[in-house]
Amino acid sequence: MKREKSLSLFERAQGSIPGGVNSPVRAFRSVGGTPIFIDHAQGSYLFDADGNRYIDYIASWGPMILGHAHPAVTESICTYASRSTSYGAPTELEINMAELIKSMVPHVDLIRMVSSGTEACMSALRLARGYTGRNKVIKFEGHYHGHADPFLVKAGSGLASFNIQSVPGVTAGVTQDTLIAKYNDLESVLSITRRYPGEIAAIITEPVAGNMGCVLPEPGFLEGLRELCDQEGILLILDEVMTGFRLAPGGAQEKLGIRADIVTYGKVIGGGLPVGAFGGRKEIMEHIAPLGQVYQAGTLSGNPLAMIAGYTTLKTLKDDPSIYEQLDSKTAYLEKGMRILLEKKGIPYRINRLGSMISVHFTNEDIIDFGSASRADIPLFNRMFHHMLDNGVYLPPSAYEAWFLNNALTQHDLDHTIGSVGDFLNSF
Repeated sequence: MKREKSLSLFERAQGSIPGGVNSPVRAFRSVGGTPIFIDHAQGSYLFDADGNRYIDYIASWGPMILGHAHPAVTESICTYASRSTSYGAPTELEINMAELIKSMVPHVDLIRMVSSGTEACMSALRLARGYTGRNKVIKFEGHYHGHADPFLVKAGSGLASFNIQSVPGVTAGVTQDTLIAKYNDLESVLSITRRYPGEIAAIITEPVAGNMGCVLPEPGFLEGLRELCDQEGILLILDEVMTGFRLAPGGAQEKLGIRADIVTYGKVIGGGLPVGAFGGRKEIMEHIAPLGQVYQAGTLSGNPLAMIAGYTTLKTLKDDPSIYEQLDSKTAYLEKGMRILLEKKGIPYRINRLGSMISVHFTNEDIIDFGSASRADIPLFNRMFHHMLDNGVYLPPSAYEAWFLNNALTQHDLDHTIGSVGDFLNSF
């Protein structure tokens, strides 16, 4: 494929944007080469500045669950844009959105809208500290909860892709209250709680990790966290920025049968526009200003365009739950096709999947945490990435990222993707 215009745009971008991109993983530094610049998207396809078409397995890193430029979503945005793009004042639409979320999600009495997943997780952590009167928080190695200072300690995804072990600008005073445990290792969590009795405000976790590939919780792990939190007066924060409204109408809480004290959302909740949210039990959420003393505010929180895009997306998912069955079927078909080819070739591999999240790791080792993910054959994944890109398939440009399927994907798209994997395996 010719990509002269993308190359020209990247060279131009580097003169005015750090690294030429506004989010690091887009720079392709993990996989090598130069990024493609997107002109537009429709359904399951991305179209770059040179006119090349790609089957999309990123879905804007999750939000485009219905596919790109879904008619109901785009029409609703256009309608509300004609009224104004922002008010800085409350609207009925925000109430409709909150009520819809409550009707879909278990264990949420009150919810506060914000403008990103990072902001949602940052606010949830502040709330947990304010509610408990404690300062320390446990997070898991390889989990990414946004780029707020307390979370950039052994985070996954972008930091792993760039081999960043510590982040300049994040002070020791901040990071000393962030305690690191090993995902899927309950004993590592217990050892921390024994070391700091009565000091831990919250445990925050991705219920299904998506920033070291797709990594599922081992049986009993999340349940063990829940029991521990109940025993120690610790709040369990589920970061459902990725899994919320993607794995099920009620997200991972519904899919996995786990109860969070606070849950955070992003991505799907905005239908492709910048939105985040955090919610939980009334007794906890009432500590947020203006009801309580934990301060959180945002000029664009509840932005009408973001609200209508998210509302329309969530309403579509609620009204037609078969979408989840369709997505699960498509992802299972992709998984089966790749497994057959990899088994035939005899290449060591692991495929992790839950619902419409999936990832491929070239290794003989089960991928259960960041350590096992980092020991996989990253260069081999990078070779596959570029082969797939040249064959019109756009995978996440990092071995540490989960793939997200969208419901606009066709049988032909899936077969072409599987065939391209086969061509790659036959190339060596």
